[in-house]
Amino acid sequence: MNFLRRTLVAATVAGALAAPFAALAQDIKPHLIRFGYGLNEQSNQGRAVRFFAEQVEKASGGKMKVRAIGAAALGPDVQMQQALIGGAQEMMVGSTATLVGITKEMALWDTPFLFNNAAEADAILDGPIGQKVSDKLQEKGLVGLAYWENGFRNLTNSKRPVTKFEDLQGIKLRVMQNNVYLDSFQTLGANAIPLPFSELFTALETKTVDGQENPYNTILSSKFFEVQKYLSITNHVYSPWIMLVSKKWWDGLNKAEQKVLADAAKASRDFERKDTRAEAAKAVGDLKAKGMQVNEVPVAEVARMRDRLVKVNAGIGVSIGMDLWNETQAALTKLRGGK
Repeated sequence: MNFLRRTLVAATVAGALAAPFAALAQDIKPHLIRFGYGLNEQSNQGRAVRFFAEQVEKASGGKMKVRAIGAAALGPDVQMQQALIGGAQEMMVGSTATLVGITKEMALWDTPFLFNNAAEADAILDGPIGQKVSDKLQEKGLVGLAYWENGFRNLTNSKRPVTKFEDLQGIKLRVMQNNVYLDSFQTLGANAIPLPFSELFTALETKTVDGQENPYNTILSSKFFEVQKYLSITNHVYSPWIMLVSKKWWDGLNKAEQKVLADAAKASRDFERKDTRAEAAKAVGDLKAKGMQVNEVPVAEVARMRDRLVKVNAGIGVSIGMDLWNETQAALTKLRGGK
């Protein structure tokens, strides 16, 4: 009898524990989620999207399936953003810089030399300031789930090494379709040309532009070393990516389905940052091995660049709102041990 009683109790407890999960699974309806991204499948972005897809399928019991579509096959970031707003596409990951025309607060992340290191970026992006900026997207038909790392951006070109901002004179430099990037590099003397990322390799190959700026990982995975000779390490902007969902589609999901996506987004954020940073640590050596000539811009010259961009930074503060600007500066001062 004791054995029978223990068996019945164990079965009852197991059933009680399983019930919420069974209920959760029942709440989830079949969904096919089109997830667009700009880089190729072998990139850090591609690996993280694949990880996200696995997490979603596992947590939903196979009812929610992510169809990852890379290499800008669904169009550049701006086109995908509009598709999400209209409800023609469910998800994407892309640069925060291309969202500035939709949500002006996103320009905060384009501030030159805003972060000194990745730890500062993580603290601000994952904290209340990052959430406040992300929440603004909902007014425009988008939902931000998590920030990923693109990384600190550096300059490449096919003309000469850049050791000071004067070396940028006359260089046709591709920048993102974003006024802060245009203003920053024009202020530094370059001929800044806005161009979608999907058109960049061909533009470099045909010398339509002389150079570009991106993190090491992107320079490597996009094979820019085939059409660029010089890499100048400036770390001039920390560049985040953001996972986006169509609000029109999101609002049609139930709480269980939204939780699956939100949890998978956070897990993919942690995976992506770890993977991206490991790859970036060895990417410079890989780029040298591919034939690129690498130079580190001296600290004093970086300081000259920063000083020259004071007006650009002041303009960002006015554009995004001085309350947000001051809150960010105060948070950074606190992170750096200031009062």
